[in-house]
Amino acid sequence: MGRIIAVANQKGGVGKTTTTINLSSCLAEKGKKVLVVDLDPQGNATSGLGIDKNSLENTIYEVLRNECSLEECIIQEQYENLSVLPANRNLAGAELELITQDNMQFMVKEKLDTIKEQYDFILIDCPPALGMLTVNSMTAADSVLVPIQCEFYALDGLSQLIYTIDLIKQSLNPELQIDGVVFTMYDSRNNLSLQVVENVKENLNQNIYKTLIPRNVRLAEAPSYGMPINIYSSKSTGAQSYRSLAKEVIQNERRN
Repeated sequence: MGRIIAVANQKGGVGKTTTTINLSSCLAEKGKKVLVVDLDPQGNATSGLGIDKNSLENTIYEVLRNECSLEECIIQEQYENLSVLPANRNLAGAELELITQDNMQFMVKEKLDTIKEQYDFILIDCPPALGMLTVNSMTAADSVLVPIQCEFYALDGLSQLIYTIDLIKQSLNPELQIDGVVFTMYDSRNNLSLQVVENVKENLNQNIYKTLIPRNVRLAEAPSYGMPINIYSSKSTGAQSYRSLAKEVIQNERRN
């Protein structure tokens, strides 16, 4: 049965969607069957994988409203071994609508449980907020992967995220684990990046991935072409870094 990983951080601009797209694609490149679930109303994971989000009739929003089935919504093999459950701005209405539903925290879990065994990995791109969509993703997930930008305020809000994960573990999903923290936008020439990494390691009692995702021009360009980095620029440092992260994630899975 597949592993569901929520990629979450309530801060925006930390490389969450970039990590979801490129980690998923590098897992698929290694022969794993992968599903990306876009749970962010911005739909950037959808467009970053080359899908025109504004032309879609069926998205995860329609699935949650029971207006279409998962099979009708999932875009199969957008890239080899990589399928997508897309989103667009319609999903913005789901936050309010979910509150009125019975078992509102379990709606995404109930949907994904029906297809979980079809995939090796399901990665959920969470919105940059600790709202009902993020709660749903963590209730559905086996673990949470937390991207952290190498900047001065890296630890800001992280304690709140960990507190939220702990609450969900206590009340909704006792099996939930923190998969690990991954540093993004790392610049080895910048002393601040080095200090941030050391600071987080000293203050955070969590698994920290050895792979550091660098600042990389190709990595920044890839979404505008609707391609993961390993396809857009296979030999770039960004592609090599996400391949290394995918290898670590697979090793983590074997240990679990």
